[in-house]
Formats: sequence, structure tokens, C-alpha cells
Amino acid sequence: MKKTTLVLGASLNIERYSNKAVQKLRANSIEVFAIGAKKGTVVDVAIETEKVLFSDVDTVTLYLNPNRQKAYFSYVLKLQPRRVIFNPGTENLEFESLLKENGIETEVACTLVLLSINQY
Repeated sequence: MKKTTLVLGASLNIERYSNKAVQKLRANSIEVFAIGAKKGTVVDVAIETEKVLFSDVDTVTLYLNPNRQKAYFSYVLKLQPRRVIFNPGTENLEFESLLKENGIETEVACTLVLLSINQY
């Protein structure tokens, strides 16, 4: 199964968990798309600043606080991913409900932990 992942809230700062997630996903040979506040590259992944309609996104992993997520509700629904991961600090009952209503799985978890225990 292809696990193409969109990191939403990607950062160029190597101290940020979104940056670490991009690195670890790529280290696990997972195809990654990334959207963040600033354009740049992490490993071999270009960070976009616009809501690009990527195709075949299996997972969206969130690194945006709940207030910043609102601007992405319809965008994520358009992508129709299989699941959305709410990393620590991104929990959002409103968004989770909307996703579930549209047949998208939600998971409150840490992408880095899931990868480290082979549960991604």
C-alpha cells in the first residue's frame, strides 16, 4: 500500500517536529508532500506555501494549531486522504467530526512515534 503523506504545517527549522517528521518519513521511503509558511526544502521534499491539490494522498499529518487548521478544512476534504493524524497540540474535535462525516479516518497520535514503532 502506498502511504504518500502530506505534512501540513511543515517547517524549515530542524528543531520543529514537522521537520523531523519529513526527515523520518523520507528515511522510511515514504513519499512526502509538504505545505508550510515558507518555501524551501527538507531532505528532498519541497515545501509549498499554496494549497496544491496533490493526488493520491493517503495520510495528512497535521502540525498546525486548531485555529490555523480552519483555513485548511475544505482543502483537506478535497484531497480525500484515507486518514488524518492529529499530532500532539493539534487536537480539534470540530475538524475530526467533519472528517469522519466525510468518511476520512482520524487518529490522535504522534507521527514520529508511529514511525518508530512500525505502526505508521
